[in-house]
Amino acid sequence: MLKLAIDFGTSVTKIYKIGSGIVLAEATCLAVDKESGEIRAYGNDAKRLLGKTAEQTTVRFPVYEGEIASEPLASALLEYFLQKIIKGSLSRVEALIGIPCGLKAESREKYYRVANAAGIARVTFVEVPFLSALGQDVPLSESNPVFAIDIGAGCASIAAFSLDGIIAGISMNVGGNNMDIHIIDHVAEQFNLKIGSLTSEKLKNTVGSLIEYDNQSMVVNGRDFTEGKPRSVSVSSSDVAFPIKVYVDKILEYAELILKKLPAEVSAAICKNGVYLSGGVCMLAGISEYIAEKLQIEAHLAAEPQMAVVLGGGRAIGNPAVLRRIQTL
Repeated sequence: MLKLAIDFGTSVTKIYKIGSGIVLAEATCLAVDKESGEIRAYGNDAKRLLGKTAEQTTVRFPVYEGEIASEPLASALLEYFLQKIIKGSLSRVEALIGIPCGLKAESREKYYRVANAAGIARVTFVEVPFLSALGQDVPLSESNPVFAIDIGAGCASIAAFSLDGIIAGISMNVGGNNMDIHIIDHVAEQFNLKIGSLTSEKLKNTVGSLIEYDNQSMVVNGRDFTEGKPRSVSVSSSDVAFPIKVYVDKILEYAELILKKLPAEVSAAICKNGVYLSGGVCMLAGISEYIAEKLQIEAHLAAEPQMAVVLGGGRAIGNPAVLRRIQTL
Protein backbone atom coordinates (compact mmCIF):
# COMPACT_ATOMS: atom_id res chain seq x y z
CA MET A 1 0.00 0.00 0.00
CA LEU A 2 1.10 3.57 -0.72
CA LYS A 3 0.75 5.52 2.54
CA LEU A 4 -0.14 9.22 2.67
CA ALA A 5 -0.95 11.73 5.40
CA ILE A 6 -3.29 14.56 4.41
CA ASP A 7 -3.90 17.88 6.15
CA PHE A 8 -6.97 19.03 4.20
CA GLY A 9 -6.97 22.56 5.59
CA THR A 10 -9.36 25.47 5.09
CA SER A 11 -6.63 27.51 3.39
CA VAL A 12 -3.85 25.09 2.39
CA THR A 13 -3.77 21.33 1.76
CA LYS A 14 -0.57 19.51 2.65
CA ILE A 15 0.25 15.90 1.73
CA TYR A 16 3.01 13.73 3.16
CA LYS A 17 4.12 10.59 1.32
CA ILE A 18 5.96 7.83 3.18
CA GLY A 19 9.46 7.64 1.76
CA SER A 20 9.34 11.10 0.18
CA GLY A 21 8.24 13.56 2.89
CA ILE A 22 5.95 16.50 2.15
CA VAL A 23 5.11 16.29 -1.55
CA LEU A 24 2.36 18.91 -1.86
CA ALA A 25 1.29 22.20 -0.28
CA GLU A 26 -1.37 24.05 -2.28
CA ALA A 27 -4.30 26.36 -1.69
CA THR A 28 -7.55 24.52 -0.89
CA CYS A 29 -9.64 26.27 -3.53
CA LEU A 30 -11.01 26.01 -7.06
CA ALA A 31 -12.21 28.49 -9.70
CA VAL A 32 -15.69 27.45 -10.84
CA ASP A 33 -18.01 28.62 -13.62
CA LYS A 34 -21.18 29.84 -11.88
CA GLU A 35 -23.55 28.63 -14.58
CA SER A 36 -22.13 25.31 -15.73
CA GLY A 37 -20.27 24.32 -12.55
CA GLU A 38 -17.18 23.56 -14.67
CA ILE A 39 -13.92 23.75 -12.72
CA ARG A 40 -11.56 26.15 -14.45
CA ALA A 41 -8.58 26.10 -12.08
CA TYR A 42 -7.36 24.19 -9.03
CA GLY A 43 -5.22 24.97 -6.01
CA ASN A 44 -2.65 27.76 -6.28
CA ASP A 45 -3.78 28.57 -9.83
CA ALA A 46 -7.30 29.19 -8.53
CA LYS A 47 -6.15 31.30 -5.58
CA ARG A 48 -4.27 33.64 -7.90
CA LEU A 49 -7.65 34.50 -9.45
CA LEU A 50 -9.19 35.56 -6.12
CA GLY A 51 -10.77 38.98 -6.56
CA LYS A 52 -9.73 39.12 -10.23
CA THR A 53 -12.31 36.89 -11.95
CA ALA A 54 -15.11 37.93 -14.27
CA GLU A 55 -18.72 37.72 -13.07
CA GLN A 56 -19.26 34.19 -14.39
CA THR A 57 -16.35 32.72 -12.43
CA THR A 58 -16.10 32.36 -8.67
CA VAL A 59 -13.33 31.07 -6.42
CA ARG A 60 -14.67 28.43 -4.01
CA PHE A 61 -13.17 27.01 -0.82
CA PRO A 62 -14.67 23.51 -0.29
CA VAL A 63 -13.35 23.19 3.28
CA TYR A 64 -14.71 25.88 5.60
CA GLU A 65 -13.77 26.25 9.28
CA GLY A 66 -12.72 22.60 9.52
CA GLU A 67 -15.90 21.27 7.88
CA ILE A 68 -16.53 19.99 4.35
CA ALA A 69 -18.63 22.77 2.77
CA SER A 70 -19.04 21.11 -0.66
CA GLU A 71 -18.47 17.38 -1.05
CA PRO A 72 -18.34 17.40 -4.89
CA LEU A 73 -15.80 20.24 -5.01
CA ALA A 74 -13.76 18.83 -2.11
CA SER A 75 -13.49 15.39 -3.74
CA ALA A 76 -12.61 16.91 -7.14
CA LEU A 77 -9.86 19.03 -5.57
CA LEU A 78 -8.49 16.18 -3.48
CA GLU A 79 -8.42 13.87 -6.51
CA TYR A 80 -6.57 16.57 -8.49
CA PHE A 81 -3.95 16.90 -5.73
CA LEU A 82 -3.53 13.13 -5.46
CA GLN A 83 -3.11 12.72 -9.21
CA LYS A 84 -0.38 15.35 -9.15
CA ILE A 85 1.72 13.24 -6.80
CA ILE A 86 0.72 9.68 -7.80
CA LYS A 87 -0.20 9.90 -11.51
CA GLY A 88 -2.18 6.67 -11.69
CA SER A 89 -4.61 4.44 -9.85
CA LEU A 90 -5.36 5.30 -6.23
CA SER A 91 -6.63 1.80 -5.46
CA ARG A 92 -3.52 1.00 -3.40
CA VAL A 93 -3.53 4.26 -1.43
CA GLU A 94 -3.94 4.25 2.35
CA ALA A 95 -4.44 7.74 3.76
CA LEU A 96 -4.52 9.32 7.18
CA ILE A 97 -6.56 12.54 7.32
CA GLY A 98 -6.25 15.01 10.19
CA ILE A 99 -9.58 16.31 11.54
CA PRO A 100 -10.44 19.01 14.10
CA CYS A 101 -10.63 18.01 17.75
CA GLY A 102 -14.07 16.67 18.66
CA LEU A 103 -15.44 16.67 15.10
CA LYS A 104 -18.94 15.17 15.08
CA ALA A 105 -19.56 11.77 13.47
CA GLU A 106 -21.73 13.21 10.67
CA SER A 107 -19.02 15.75 9.79
CA ARG A 108 -16.36 13.01 9.84
CA GLU A 109 -18.56 10.97 7.49
CA LYS A 110 -18.34 13.83 4.96
CA TYR A 111 -14.54 13.56 5.00
CA TYR A 112 -14.89 9.81 4.48
CA ARG A 113 -17.19 10.25 1.47
CA VAL A 114 -14.89 12.88 -0.03
CA ALA A 115 -11.85 10.60 0.33
CA ASN A 116 -13.71 7.68 -1.26
CA ALA A 117 -15.01 9.84 -4.11
CA ALA A 118 -11.43 11.00 -4.71
CA GLY A 119 -10.42 7.35 -5.14
CA ILE A 120 -8.66 6.61 -1.83
CA ALA A 121 -8.98 2.93 -0.95
CA ARG A 122 -8.54 3.09 2.83
CA VAL A 123 -8.95 6.10 5.16
CA THR A 124 -8.03 6.64 8.81
CA PHE A 125 -8.83 9.76 10.84
CA VAL A 126 -6.79 11.28 13.67
CA GLU A 127 -7.61 14.43 15.61
CA VAL A 128 -5.25 17.33 14.96
CA PRO A 129 -3.76 17.73 18.49
CA PHE A 130 -2.20 14.24 18.33
CA LEU A 131 -0.67 14.98 14.93
CA SER A 132 0.56 18.40 16.05
CA ALA A 133 2.44 16.79 18.93
CA LEU A 134 3.92 14.01 16.78
CA GLY A 135 4.99 16.60 14.21
CA GLN A 136 7.00 18.34 16.93
CA ASP A 137 8.61 15.09 18.16
CA VAL A 138 6.72 15.30 21.46
CA PRO A 139 6.79 11.84 23.08
CA LEU A 140 3.30 10.40 23.64
CA SER A 141 2.59 8.00 26.48
CA GLU A 142 -0.21 7.07 28.87
CA SER A 143 1.49 8.83 31.78
CA ASN A 144 2.72 12.07 30.18
CA PRO A 145 -0.17 14.44 29.29
CA VAL A 146 0.42 16.93 26.48
CA PHE A 147 -1.28 20.30 25.93
CA ALA A 148 -1.39 21.54 22.33
CA ILE A 149 -2.92 24.46 20.45
CA ASP A 150 -3.12 24.37 16.65
CA ILE A 151 -4.38 27.56 14.97
CA GLY A 152 -5.11 27.30 11.26
CA ALA A 153 -6.90 29.53 8.79
CA GLY A 154 -10.43 28.43 9.64
CA CYS A 155 -10.21 26.40 12.83
CA ALA A 156 -8.34 26.19 16.12
CA SER A 157 -7.95 22.88 17.97
CA ILE A 158 -7.08 22.96 21.67
CA ALA A 159 -6.59 19.82 23.74
CA ALA A 160 -4.95 18.14 26.70
CA PHE A 161 -4.32 14.49 25.87
CA SER A 162 -2.18 11.40 26.30
CA LEU A 163 -1.77 8.18 24.36
CA ASP A 164 -4.99 7.03 26.08
CA GLY A 165 -6.99 9.78 24.34
CA ILE A 166 -8.29 13.33 24.71
CA ILE A 167 -8.64 14.38 28.37
CA ALA A 168 -10.27 17.71 27.54
CA GLY A 169 -10.42 19.48 24.19
CA ILE A 170 -12.33 21.63 21.77
CA SER A 171 -12.22 22.93 18.21
CA MET A 172 -13.52 26.39 17.42
CA ASN A 173 -14.17 28.17 14.14
CA VAL A 174 -11.65 30.91 14.82
CA GLY A 175 -8.42 31.33 12.89
CA GLY A 176 -6.42 33.29 10.34
CA ASN A 177 -9.37 33.94 8.03
CA ASN A 178 -11.18 35.85 10.79
CA MET A 179 -8.08 38.01 11.18
CA ASP A 180 -7.92 38.66 7.42
CA ILE A 181 -11.55 39.83 7.30
CA HIS A 182 -11.09 42.05 10.35
CA ILE A 183 -7.91 43.56 8.85
CA ILE A 184 -9.87 44.50 5.69
CA ASP A 185 -12.43 46.33 7.86
CA HIS A 186 -9.71 47.91 10.00
CA VAL A 187 -7.78 49.27 6.99
CA ALA A 188 -11.05 50.64 5.55
CA GLU A 189 -11.80 52.44 8.81
CA GLN A 190 -8.28 53.75 9.46
CA PHE A 191 -7.15 54.61 5.93
CA ASN A 192 -10.41 54.89 3.94
CA LEU A 193 -8.94 52.23 1.65
CA LYS A 194 -10.55 49.11 0.23
CA ILE A 195 -8.18 46.14 0.05
CA GLY A 196 -8.82 42.54 -1.04
CA SER A 197 -8.44 39.27 0.81
CA LEU A 198 -5.08 38.40 -0.77
CA THR A 199 -3.65 41.76 0.31
CA SER A 200 -5.09 41.35 3.79
CA GLU A 201 -3.54 37.89 4.14
CA LYS A 202 -0.16 39.17 2.92
CA LEU A 203 -0.37 42.11 5.33
CA LYS A 204 -1.05 39.76 8.27
CA ASN A 205 1.77 37.41 7.30
CA THR A 206 4.28 40.21 6.62
CA VAL A 207 3.78 42.74 9.43
CA GLY A 208 1.30 40.97 11.73
CA SER A 209 2.86 40.80 15.18
CA LEU A 210 2.07 40.29 18.85
CA ILE A 211 5.27 42.05 19.91
CA GLU A 212 4.45 45.29 21.68
CA TYR A 213 5.68 48.38 19.82
CA ASP A 214 6.77 46.34 16.78
CA ASN A 215 7.40 48.85 13.98
CA GLN A 216 7.42 46.73 10.82
CA SER A 217 5.53 48.25 7.91
CA MET A 218 4.35 47.39 4.42
CA VAL A 219 2.99 49.42 1.52
CA VAL A 220 -0.41 48.15 0.36
CA ASN A 221 -2.39 49.07 -2.74
CA GLY A 222 -6.15 49.45 -2.80
CA ARG A 223 -9.07 51.62 -3.86
CA ASP A 224 -9.92 54.89 -2.15
CA PHE A 225 -13.50 54.71 -0.84
CA THR A 226 -14.20 58.40 -1.43
CA GLU A 227 -12.65 59.01 -4.84
CA GLY A 228 -12.78 55.45 -6.18
CA LYS A 229 -9.19 55.72 -7.43
CA PRO A 230 -6.21 53.43 -6.77
CA ARG A 231 -4.11 54.53 -3.81
CA SER A 232 -1.19 53.23 -1.76
CA VAL A 233 -0.64 53.53 2.00
CA SER A 234 1.98 52.30 4.45
CA VAL A 235 0.48 50.00 7.09
CA SER A 236 2.42 49.13 10.24
CA SER A 237 2.32 46.27 12.72
CA SER A 238 0.51 48.47 15.22
CA ASP A 239 -2.20 49.22 12.64
CA VAL A 240 -3.17 45.53 12.39
CA ALA A 241 -2.37 44.48 15.97
CA PHE A 242 -5.95 44.68 17.24
CA PRO A 243 -7.58 42.50 14.52
CA ILE A 244 -4.99 39.82 15.28
CA LYS A 245 -4.96 40.09 19.06
CA VAL A 246 -8.74 39.93 19.46
CA TYR A 247 -8.89 36.44 17.91
CA VAL A 248 -5.78 35.11 19.62
CA ASP A 249 -7.28 36.27 22.92
CA LYS A 250 -10.54 34.46 22.12
CA ILE A 251 -8.66 31.21 21.50
CA LEU A 252 -6.69 31.63 24.73
CA GLU A 253 -9.91 32.28 26.63
CA TYR A 254 -11.05 28.77 25.68
CA ALA A 255 -7.59 27.35 26.35
CA GLU A 256 -7.82 28.67 29.92
CA LEU A 257 -11.24 27.07 30.34
CA ILE A 258 -9.82 23.70 29.28
CA LEU A 259 -6.87 24.06 31.68
CA LYS A 260 -9.26 24.77 34.55
CA LYS A 261 -11.18 21.54 33.86
CA LEU A 262 -8.16 19.25 34.14
CA PRO A 263 -7.49 16.88 37.05
CA ALA A 264 -4.78 18.08 39.42
CA GLU A 265 -2.14 15.57 38.27
CA VAL A 266 -2.70 16.45 34.62
CA SER A 267 -2.44 20.17 35.43
CA ALA A 268 0.83 19.56 37.23
CA ALA A 269 2.30 17.71 34.24
CA ILE A 270 1.20 20.42 31.80
CA CYS A 271 2.57 23.14 34.07
CA LYS A 272 5.92 21.35 33.85
CA ASN A 273 5.79 20.46 30.12
CA GLY A 274 4.17 23.64 28.76
CA VAL A 275 2.00 24.13 25.67
CA TYR A 276 2.94 23.06 22.13
CA LEU A 277 1.96 25.46 19.34
CA SER A 278 1.36 24.78 15.64
CA GLY A 279 -0.67 25.98 12.67
CA GLY A 280 -0.08 28.76 10.16
CA VAL A 281 -1.22 31.53 12.53
CA CYS A 282 1.56 30.53 14.94
CA MET A 283 4.06 31.91 12.42
CA LEU A 284 3.09 35.42 13.59
CA ALA A 285 5.93 37.28 15.27
CA GLY A 286 5.87 37.10 19.06
CA ILE A 287 2.96 34.68 19.36
CA SER A 288 4.75 32.07 21.50
CA GLU A 289 5.88 34.71 24.00
CA TYR A 290 2.39 36.24 24.04
CA ILE A 291 0.71 32.88 24.70
CA ALA A 292 3.26 31.95 27.37
CA GLU A 293 2.57 35.19 29.21
CA LYS A 294 -1.20 34.83 28.94
CA LEU A 295 -1.34 31.18 30.05
CA GLN A 296 1.56 31.46 32.50
CA ILE A 297 3.23 28.31 31.15
CA GLU A 298 6.16 27.74 28.81
CA ALA A 299 5.20 27.79 25.13
CA HIS A 300 6.99 25.59 22.58
CA LEU A 301 6.69 26.70 18.95
CA ALA A 302 6.97 24.10 16.19
CA ALA A 303 9.98 24.51 13.91
CA GLU A 304 7.58 24.64 10.96
CA PRO A 305 4.20 25.56 12.51
CA GLN A 306 2.23 25.27 9.28
CA MET A 307 3.64 21.79 8.56
CA ALA A 308 3.52 20.22 12.04
CA VAL A 309 0.17 18.45 11.53
CA VAL A 310 1.05 16.83 8.20
CA LEU A 311 4.51 15.86 9.50
CA GLY A 312 2.82 14.26 12.50
CA GLY A 313 0.45 12.48 10.14
CA GLY A 314 3.42 11.05 8.26
CA ARG A 315 4.92 9.75 11.50
CA ALA A 316 1.59 8.28 12.62
CA ILE A 317 0.79 6.43 9.40
CA GLY A 318 4.33 5.08 9.36
CA ASN A 319 3.92 3.65 12.87
CA PRO A 320 0.95 1.23 13.00
CA ALA A 321 1.28 0.71 16.78
CA VAL A 322 0.88 4.44 17.48
CA LEU A 323 -1.80 4.85 14.83
CA ARG A 324 -3.98 2.17 16.43
CA ARG A 325 -3.87 4.10 19.71
CA ILE A 326 -4.75 7.55 18.37
CA GLN A 327 -7.06 6.92 15.42
CA THR A 328 -10.66 8.10 15.71
CA LEU A 329 -13.04 5.15 15.64
